[in-house]
Amino acid sequence: MISILRRLSVSCSHIVPSSKLMDATNSCRGGQRLAALAQQLRLYKPPPTPFDDDVEEQSDQESAGKVVSQVGIPESAAPIDRDPERFRPKRAAVLICLFEGDGGDLRVILTKRSSRLSTHSGEISLPGGKAEEGDKDDGDTATREAHEEIGLDPSLVNIVTCLEPFLSKHLLRVVPVIGMLHEKKAFKPAPNPAEVEEVFDAPLEMFIKDENRSAEEREWMGNNYLIHFFNYETGGRKFVIWGLTAGILIRAASIVYQRPPPFLEQNPFFKLPGGVNKDTILP
Repeated sequence: MISILRRLSVSCSHIVPSSKLMDATNSCRGGQRLAALAQQLRLYKPPPTPFDDDVEEQSDQESAGKVVSQVGIPESAAPIDRDPERFRPKRAAVLICLFEGDGGDLRVILTKRSSRLSTHSGEISLPGGKAEEGDKDDGDTATREAHEEIGLDPSLVNIVTCLEPFLSKHLLRVVPVIGMLHEKKAFKPAPNPAEVEEVFDAPLEMFIKDENRSAEEREWMGNNYLIHFFNYETGGRKFVIWGLTAGILIRAASIVYQRPPPFLEQNPFFKLPGGVNKDTILP
């Protein structure tokens, strides 16, 4: 990833006034870096899952279709492929929207959920939610939800790939969708106050660093696992990114930067309970 983001330092031959030459050159280089990264990520192939060919429409009777959970399991770690007919999880997608910051670092857009929500209020999440009828694919779901939540115009986002799905604690199948925001200045955050209290961004690379990170051991379904907490401060505001959101961003950063984190992830081992079927949702 370092080679992708830093090696493309070839200047562009824009004819502009000298006072704007540096800005134009930096903009061009930034565009080249994102384009090279997009090309790299389009080659990424997530592990196959038993639901890749599942076109069955999933309905949702819950009023809140957001994606927040303490637990997130990469789908390849779940032994549900042994009997996929027993279990058809409902589908959701989150948008990992990447852009180049002023310092040349790769950043991701995050949201703080409204403190007025009855569940997971004030927690940090990626824009996203459950699939709805009419969504063409996971990218459609993720960008539609991002538009509804924070006012991000889908036309500004270049979808480049989908990562391996995660299963949430409530057995929701969450597909992380990576998209590139090439024109950051064109995005004017307009958070939906019913859902989002704040929109901010953080460096993606922090999720594969041991700085400002802590972890707690928890037990789920008889197995111990780690929940990771990342503390982040910007503009005098403090945020804690943890749970499913942190797990997804650890995986995304590992793929983008092409190196594993220096800490143990220790995801929970998924065991499908005997009474679970396609309509089951765990508490």
